[in-house]
Amino acid sequence: MGKLYTEITPELQTFIAQQQMFFTATAVADSRINLSPKGIDTFRCLDKHTVCYLDLTGSGNETAAHLAADGRITIMFCAFAGKPWILRLYGRGEVIQLDTPRGGELHALIGSIPGERHIILATIDSAQTSCGMAVPRYEFQQQREELIIWARKKGDDGLNEYRREKNSVSIDGLPTGLRD
Repeated sequence: MGKLYTEITPELQTFIAQQQMFFTATAVADSRINLSPKGIDTFRCLDKHTVCYLDLTGSGNETAAHLAADGRITIMFCAFAGKPWILRLYGRGEVIQLDTPRGGELHALIGSIPGERHIILATIDSAQTSCGMAVPRYEFQQQREELIIWARKKGDDGLNEYRREKNSVSIDGLPTGLRD
């Protein structure tokens, strides 16, 4: 069944690399809890305590707002095929802008994806596995291309305008720290 870890072991890293999607959860004391599914190959384990992912433009920017205000993040991987397993990574996150030295370094590990907004970097203090025996089996077909197609059509100027309009504050009115 479940096990608590103080670091991301090689076995956990292998499990992470096999998953086609992950989920992030953030909140502050008086906000809604944000739970977001993430696809596309954007997630990287940097070492046994550090992970990052390329955050793509979406309808909101709740994760950035919550990390700026509180810092806590949970990232969950769930096996829909193979061994029935769920993995949660618990830690503190921060938004890294792509145009900073650290952003450039991390961005090089992931590569460019149309619609990229910034990088979420998380320091993981614990990890926990649990059984996924009640999670249904699904067969992976392919990643969706709709977000990439949408971002390409918007172009840089259109994306910047969209972010100013839709990504500057959270649904609870928290600033997201968005930069052009």
